[in-house]
Amino acid sequence: MILIYVQDTQNPEISPTFKLVMLIIFFVGMATIVLSKFYAFFESIYASKYHKPFFLNTMLFKKELSNRQQSILEQQFSFYNKLKKEEQAIFRHRLAIFINSKEFIGREGLKVDDEMRTLISATAVMLTFGFRNYRIELLDKVIIYPKSYYSKLNETYHKGETNPQLKAIVFSWEDFKKGYDIGDDNLNLGIHEFGHAIHLNAFKENDVSSEIFKNGFNTLAAYLQEHKMVRDDLTASKYFRAYAYTNKFEFFAVLLENFMETPEEFKTKFPDLYRYIRQMLNFNFAGY
Repeated sequence: MILIYVQDTQNPEISPTFKLVMLIIFFVGMATIVLSKFYAFFESIYASKYHKPFFLNTMLFKKELSNRQQSILEQQFSFYNKLKKEEQAIFRHRLAIFINSKEFIGREGLKVDDEMRTLISATAVMLTFGFRNYRIELLDKVIIYPKSYYSKLNETYHKGETNPQLKAIVFSWEDFKKGYDIGDDNLNLGIHEFGHAIHLNAFKENDVSSEIFKNGFNTLAAYLQEHKMVRDDLTASKYFRAYAYTNKFEFFAVLLENFMETPEEFKTKFPDLYRYIRQMLNFNFAGY
């Protein structure tokens, strides 16, 4: 025998258990909102004082690179080898996530391989290693040409560019590789273009790392505005190439190249500028 119970939909009865569950869900939801707002307020104060997030890394589900990608990283990316073992594990995790979060597109017949994905992405992960949000959400694709490419926009050849409208960063692979052939000439296409992407992304987002970057950049700009002698010293030193003085975006990108490639010279010649860049990036790794 099968008994079928039909509920009276006109006068449904709500069980005490159901009411209790709903109340618990409501109060947990309210408590979560209150706690998240309190935490954001607390972390904002903490970040303004210490120039870093309250916590930096979470690896609930650790990601790993393929054997080929890890081999490329170890053999061709010196920054990774300078990190401590626990930092290397975080770097690999972030690198695997970054690679999988972007679309890599080859142009002019170029076939994208693991070397391109790994080294380009490793540059981004290196520069954002002091950020909690390191994916650079401004970008969702990486476009790679074999060598310098012709742009119809300004009718000239480019080695690289950052295009926020297309959510793309573009590289000449030949010139990207040249940037790492000489590690101390302060010319690195990958660092330069990702510097633009980080700069634009920080002024678009509101996460704690973006706020630290923005505050640091504004402090740096005010410092240079107030100290004409420093500006004169910058120009006279010729330590930063002339392209740095094109606009504020090129200024930061060029400073970032010098910061990463010749940190000791940078620190010696312009200690205040070095300190501002280091704070903006929350960079305290591999001897920097």
